Parts: sequence; structure tokens; C-alpha cells
Amino acid sequence: MLTTARRHDKPEPSLADSLERWHVDLWLLLLLVAVGTIGLVVLYSASGHSLPQVISQAQRWVIGLIVMTAVAQAPPEVYRAVAPWLYGATVVLLVLTLAIGAVAKGAQRWLDLGIVRFQPSEMMKLAMPMAVAAFLHARNLPPRIFTIAVTLVMIGLPTALIAKQPDLGTALLVVAAGMFALFFAGFGWHWILGALGAIGAAAPLVWSKMHDYQRQRILTLLDPESDPLGAGYHITQSKIAIGSGGLFGKGWLNGTQAKLEFLPESHTDFIFAVYSEEFGLLGILLLLIIYLAIVARGLFIAARAQDTFQRLLAASLAMTFFIYVFINMGMVIGLLPVVGVPLPLVSYGGTSVVSLLTGFGMLMSVQTHRKLLSS
Repeated sequence: MLTTARRHDKPEPSLADSLERWHVDLWLLLLLVAVGTIGLVVLYSASGHSLPQVISQAQRWVIGLIVMTAVAQAPPEVYRAVAPWLYGATVVLLVLTLAIGAVAKGAQRWLDLGIVRFQPSEMMKLAMPMAVAAFLHARNLPPRIFTIAVTLVMIGLPTALIAKQPDLGTALLVVAAGMFALFFAGFGWHWILGALGAIGAAAPLVWSKMHDYQRQRILTLLDPESDPLGAGYHITQSKIAIGSGGLFGKGWLNGTQAKLEFLPESHTDFIFAVYSEEFGLLGILLLLIIYLAIVARGLFIAARAQDTFQRLLAASLAMTFFIYVFINMGMVIGLLPVVGVPLPLVSYGGTSVVSLLTGFGMLMSVQTHRKLLSS
């Protein structure tokens, strides 16, 4: 009797498996797209219903996603190899920025090369965690005193150059990127407490070296009502917008603070106030949950990384993203001084979107190449 062989068809690959072949992490991609969608929706309202601005931001998102996917293709070993060179080149560019950089609104942050005009400090947000992670990868951990000292010099040099521009917000993010890599390498709490004590002791000297507008921002943080129509205007109007949103918000396009132009920088630094007014506390909680899920996914990838460099890089990128969110929300609700840090992946601006998505491309590289090696 003739028998026919039973066909055993292979199961169709899932979406996650298909994306993994392109070294794209599905969960991270979905969370990022969710934040980006929220950003485009609220930007339309915050920009005064400017469709060209929304289209421009969407185009930057497309560019960012392409760059993210391209960055994810290279294995982490490539980034460990190029990290010292990228760090050194970025430091040189920061020096050139202070020497010949373009000046705008009292700040010297941009380097104009004729065919392109860019901000080297944005590159340092990526170069810093890469360089510190690569440096610590080759050392015994937890780090000894000499290793800690060299790492702090690596962090301090570009931070000082960025603060000199001046750009305090970016300087804080660069410090966070380097310090988180050092912390996850085993930097002891006694060192952290000692550093905080040193910062406190140096506070009078730092205060004397600050620009007048930077001092005013701190004084305004402590008492914004002292000058509600001057230095405290931003924070006062931001608090009014957030508080008026209530539990459910006024509804999309129904916010009044931005529409009536009471809220300055409503589509950039203070876009969170617009979002809060229109979508209320529930909308805030939704955005926070997505942000925290992104951070958690990054830390999950770090925990499963295959070597020290990958672990430190992934953890540093994830926690720096958290600090990014924390600083913006903190300054908008009046808990931190206004330092010009946009709400990540929501505020209008192409440089920030592309640099952040490039970092997430590195996270995806750590995740997807780990899976390939272990399979």
C-alpha cells in the first residue's frame, strides 16, 4: 500500500522574529512609535495647528528610524572599537565650537561647516556612554581609585566645554550618561556620597561662576511668584496649564494657554504643559507609563547583555533617557530650574529625535546580536 509522506510545514515567522532579522527589537520599536505618535498629535495643537511643522517633525522621525535601523545592524563590538575615536573627535569639535562656532541667542553651540550646521554636544550624548563603557570594559571591576579618576576626567572635560557654550541642560545629560556607566560598573555609594558632599562644598564657587541668567533661573525656581510677569512667567503659566487640565483634560485642541499664547515655547521645552492641559492627569499617567516601559526595556536588555561594554552602554543609555524625561517634566512643573531640555521624542526638534533614536539603535544592537550569538 502506498503511503504519502506527511508534510511538516514550518510555522510562519512572527513579527518579532521578522524584525529581529533586521536587528530591530519589536517591543522597543512599538513603545518608541507610541511616544512619537503622541508627540505629533500634541505638536499639532501646540504649534497652533501648523500642519507643515507636524510634517517636518514626521520627516525627522522617518530619518531617525532609518538611522536607528542602520545603527542596529552593526554588532556592539564595532561601537566598542570606535568609541575612543568618536569621543576624541567630538571633544575636538566642541573646542572648535567655542573658537569659531555660530552664536545665536547669546549661546555658541553650533558649528557651521558650510554644507551642514550641527550641534557637537548632541554627539557627546552618545560618545560619552560609549567611551566610558569601552574604557571600563578593559578594567577590573569594581573600579579602583585610578580608574575612577581617569573616568571623571573623561566626563569632566567635555562637560566643561558644553557648559562654557553655555548649555547647562546638555551638560547635565552628558554628566548623567558618563556617571551612570560608572555607577553600573560598581562605583560605590561612599564615592557617590563623597561626590555630593564635594558638590555642596563647591556650591558657592559654582554660584560665583554662573551667568546672571542661570542664577536668575535658580532664584525663580525658589520663588516664581516674586516676578510673575518677568523671570517667573514661564513657570507660572506652565503651572496654570497643567493644573487646569484636571483629571481628564480639556480635550485635544481645546487648551487655552498655548492657543492664546500665554505659554512660551509651547511646541518645544514646554510642550508637556500643553499635553497636560489637553489630556489631564490620565494622559500624563499614560505617557509616564510608556516612558517607564522604554526605560525598563532598556534595563532588561542591559541585564541580558553578554559583556561589560554592552551592559554598561545599554544601562547608561536607558537611564540617561530617564533623566532626560525627569529634567524636562521637573522644570515644567517647577521642581527644577529651566535649563532648556526638551521632552524627549515629543518636543519639536530634529537633532534631538535623531540622536535619541541613534542611541536606541545601539540598544537594539545589544539585544538582537545577543540573541543571534546565543542561538
